[in-house]
Amino acid sequence: MAFADSPFAALTVIVAPAILTNASSVLSLGTGNRIARVVDRTRELASGLATIDPASPRAAAYREHLGRLKLRSDLLLRALRCFYASIAAFAAAALISVVGSVVATSVTDPVFQIVAGLGLLVGTLGVGGLVVGGAVMVRETQLAVQFLERETEFLQAREHPPI
Repeated sequence: MAFADSPFAALTVIVAPAILTNASSVLSLGTGNRIARVVDRTRELASGLATIDPASPRAAAYREHLGRLKLRSDLLLRALRCFYASIAAFAAAALISVVGSVVATSVTDPVFQIVAGLGLLVGTLGVGGLVVGGAVMVRETQLAVQFLERETEFLQAREHPPI
């Protein structure tokens, strides 16, 4: 049975990019929320830094923490760009799939092969964006946990100074 003979074949080709677009959108939303939390924490530390002696050990700890927050925000922004690129790629793949379905009924086989190959290439780019963005998010999450542990240690040391 030819591709053009089955409406389910076209539907299948269109649904996959739509589902992946949704996954990319959810990841983008979560990443945006994480960026907002990093921004809030950065503002909080910057405000605290403005009220203490710049030469104090506490000020040095705040500046170090601000540097770590900058690293996290850079990683989050990189991941968000990947997820947005994936959304665009999957949307394009869905459109190419629709066009390909129409083309399959009215043109020669080589034209259909080109459109199908283009759809596959764009979809592959979208999946690549998800993979890279996901890997960056894993690294950012590792850093967030490490930084939280360091901050906790710093706060505990302030509460219970050595004798």
